[in-house]
Amino acid sequence: MSDRPPYFAVLAQFARNSLVREMTFRWNFLLDCVSSLSWVVMQLGFYLIIFEHTRQIGPEGGWGKWEFFVFLSTTILVNSLIQAFFLPGAGEFSELIRTGNLDFALVKPIDTQFLVSLQKIEWSSLSNTLFGVLLLCVSLARLDFTPNIAQLLLFIWFTACGIALLYSLIISLGALSVWLGRNDSLYDFWFYITTFARYPMEIYEGRLGSPLRFAFTFIIPILVVVNVPARLLARPLVEQDWSLAGFALIATFVSLLLSRRLFLKALDSYRSASS
Repeated sequence: MSDRPPYFAVLAQFARNSLVREMTFRWNFLLDCVSSLSWVVMQLGFYLIIFEHTRQIGPEGGWGKWEFFVFLSTTILVNSLIQAFFLPGAGEFSELIRTGNLDFALVKPIDTQFLVSLQKIEWSSLSNTLFGVLLLCVSLARLDFTPNIAQLLLFIWFTACGIALLYSLIISLGALSVWLGRNDSLYDFWFYITTFARYPMEIYEGRLGSPLRFAFTFIIPILVVVNVPARLLARPLVEQDWSLAGFALIATFVSLLLSRRLFLKALDSYRSASS
């Protein structure tokens, strides 16, 4: 009999426990859903107003209205899944260290990173996921270009890569709590850094934009999180898309590897509350 923990069963139990906890206060859950949806609806309204005054975002050959809404729906999907599955646990990591409750996680017969990352799921954020799927379907129906099955599969794959990239950033920020003691700026930094991923990379041009584009594509690969899957789905594939997609694959692998090593290094440096 294998000693490997049943990770999918554990994840299902985490999801069930989180749902029970949120349903205990149903009105609070509903208000969280409404609040989350209000934010994405306001974003949609903002861009609808923009497209009342322009036909595309970016230079010639940039993002048309429905192409951009494919981009926006991808942004909503990625952010909502990150906020639902990974951000709650990583945000509480510093509290586990401060209170000494990380000791209990370390002695459990399961990978600590898995436990810390997924022990709490925020179901209310998944309302944005449903909105993102709906917006994506409407946008694809309105496109002049019809993506094929291969592009849909590539979209799913590279959306998963984008989620993995952002997860690597989150767990790395959380791991820093071991040395910082408290890391209350996690959410602030998360918001600031992911702001760059919410816009097409074509807007980062010129004397100020080009350095930002280079930094947030090749140093901190935030711009590939949404740009790669969205452009693979919203328009015919070109050679430049393939090179960017190849880089996104490499960046995802490297980011996951480095974040894993940083997390394990942080655990090695952790001094338990009882020591």
